[in-house]
Amino acid sequence: MGHLTYKIVQHDGGWAYRVDGSYSETFPSHDAALGAARRAAGEQRISGDTHGIVYETAAGQWREELSDGHDRPWTDVEG
Repeated sequence: MGHLTYKIVQHDGGWAYRVDGSYSETFPSHDAALGAARRAAGEQRISGDTHGIVYETAAGQWREELSDGHDRPWTDVEG
């Protein structure tokens, strides 16, 4: 995999983290969003089991892939 950056941003009347174009839930404070981003970034680096996944692309097409549980990204948190 590659590199993912979790960015703390103002969002929906509070704070959230954004990663790869997606937003987390909204948190009441910057510190709460930062803590959640640090936890999520840490969990993202942990190896797991290999699973089949199904997802919809931005173009509306459904794809099926095998996700290798040992192919983990390098992560960091900004903000």
